[in-house]
Amino acid sequence: MSENEVQSAFERYQRRAHEIVFEADTTAGRLFDVTLIVLILFSVVVVMLDSVESLRTDYGPTLHALEWFLTIVFSIEYLLRLSCVGNPLRYARSFFGMVDLLAILPTYVSLLFPG
Repeated sequence: MSENEVQSAFERYQRRAHEIVFEADTTAGRLFDVTLIVLILFSVVVVMLDSVESLRTDYGPTLHALEWFLTIVFSIEYLLRLSCVGNPLRYARSFFGMVDLLAILPTYVSLLFPG
């Protein structure tokens, strides 16, 4: 595969990914948005359940695994957003980019500072 073919394939990926991730007027875009909303709500429920001592005692490892699974999914979503915009640094510094980053950072920081 030539360099031009690779460049062209990457540009097609970027356009399609941008359409799915940032445009809610397509079927794929709506599905992406609805899936993301469901995962966000599920994440909130997991954090709420983890805040109840008796549930954390009984289901702590499962809740911890779910938290990491969701963090990985949201990290992939963040990287996908960065990869399909024209100016990734501009997105990363935007309000929504900061919200995305702040949503995943606490779990990664917990690796450095347990508890």
